[in-house]
This record gives sequence, C-alpha cells and structure tokens, in this order.
Amino acid sequence: QVQLVESGGGLVQAGGSLRLSCAASGTFFSPNVWGWYRQAPGKQRELVATFASSGSTNYVDSVKGRFTISRDNVKNTVYLQMNSLKPEDTAVYYCTASLLGYDYWGQGTQVTVSS
Repeated sequence: QVQLVESGGGLVQAGGSLRLSCAASGTFFSPNVWGWYRQAPGKQRELVATFASSGSTNYVDSVKGRFTISRDNVKNTVYLQMNSLKPEDTAVYYCTASLLGYDYWGQGTQVTVSS
C-alpha cells in the first residue's frame, strides 16, 4: 500500500523560502504524474505544480518563477521549493501521485506566510 508523507511546512516571513518534501512508501512506485495542490481557508483546492514522468513540469501562473517542483527517483520523493513567499501562499499543501488512473494523496502540510 502506497502512502505519501509530506514534510517541510511551517511559518515563514514574506520573502522567505520553504522546501516541501513528499516521500512515497512502497517497494516500487513510479507515478505518471506527481503534483502539489494547496487549499487556503475558505477557498477551493488549487493545483500548484505538476511533474510528469516525461520530466515536464507545469505551474499555476501565480507561482511561476517562484516555485520549483523536482523529483528524486532514488528516494521516491518529490519536492516543492518555494521562494519569495507571499502571504497569499498561505495554505495547506498536499502532495499527489497519479498512477493507472488512481490518485494518491498525502495528509497535507501547513504553510503560513506572515506579512
């Protein structure tokens, strides 16, 4: 059974940086797409970034140039490097992995950016 475990969230001042990690358990897990979503209080969940098995990446416009998604196949881990953080980036961030039509989700990690 695959489990995704996020870490790296926390409280940071505006302009600061955080790196989120998402580690997948299981002996062999190679999803088609890794993704990071976020959900702010009172708002819908938003797709932030994706990393496809081809190596292509995509970002929501609001984070382009500030966030970077990357993957470590050896560690079965995906990262989200977040720079120049803004208060509007405050949310619970969720890691996802899609494989054979099934989406795995992590438990979420809180990111709070103070002004």
